[in-house]
Amino acid sequence: GTSYLTDVVWWAGTIAMAVGQIGNFLAYTAVPTVLVTPLGALGVPFGSILASYLLKEKLNILGKLGCLLSCAGSVVLIIHAPKSESVTTQAELEEKLTNPVFVGYLCIVLLMLLLLIFWIAPAHGPTNIMVYISICSLLGSFTVPSTKGIGLAAQDLLHNNPSSQRALCLCLVLLAVLGCSIIVQFRYINKALECFDSSVFGAIYYVVFTTLVLLASAILFREWSNVGLVDFLGMACGFTTVSVGIVLIQVFKEFNFNLGEMNKANLKAD
Repeated sequence: GTSYLTDVVWWAGTIAMAVGQIGNFLAYTAVPTVLVTPLGALGVPFGSILASYLLKEKLNILGKLGCLLSCAGSVVLIIHAPKSESVTTQAELEEKLTNPVFVGYLCIVLLMLLLLIFWIAPAHGPTNIMVYISICSLLGSFTVPSTKGIGLAAQDLLHNNPSSQRALCLCLVLLAVLGCSIIVQFRYINKALECFDSSVFGAIYYVVFTTLVLLASAILFREWSNVGLVDFLGMACGFTTVSVGIVLIQVFKEFNFNLGEMNKANLKAD
């Protein structure tokens, strides 16, 4: 029914999610993509901590360790992330979008999506979790650059620059790509959740999705070109730490494992 529409808590949650997504959108226009996308994982530990207090969900010792690792990895990512944007204007964005390397990457991604959606998914999707995850993650490589591109094009529209007409066309094209990508992702995420455990799906999806988004952003925006070896290794370690934390929170949340039981086991052994 629609009784939830009269629930204050439901409206508070919906508004909070909307504000969060607006903040996420603004972040893509202000800082490098290689920083924003991995930091999206912070929603998982914070959500788990809030759920343990507000919804009385169990957060075992592995979940708490996962929250700590996610936060620690995020700090490392922030320290070693690129300090400046590589694309700040619509003209630069158009130049990057027509780059042969990025066009070649898009062709490869589209070919892989066609194979996965029309041939592989109908036969192996319900039995192999990586099929649906691959579809959603590959589509994510369109979602994030499109979001960033819309933000850059919108800046020219708001300031009534001479190129505002071209900015409007670019913005509409990117909006169409973003809308189609999100709709198809929702479809296959729902299919995956019907067939597989949501915790396992969420953990693997985060790692694969973020990896492919970073790859697409690196090819399009070339944000890694000014990153030194130390910062590159730092970001790789930070991302790995965050990923391990997400896996601990999501995959092992149903395990009845705590320090009290370990102490009892040690006393029995003695």
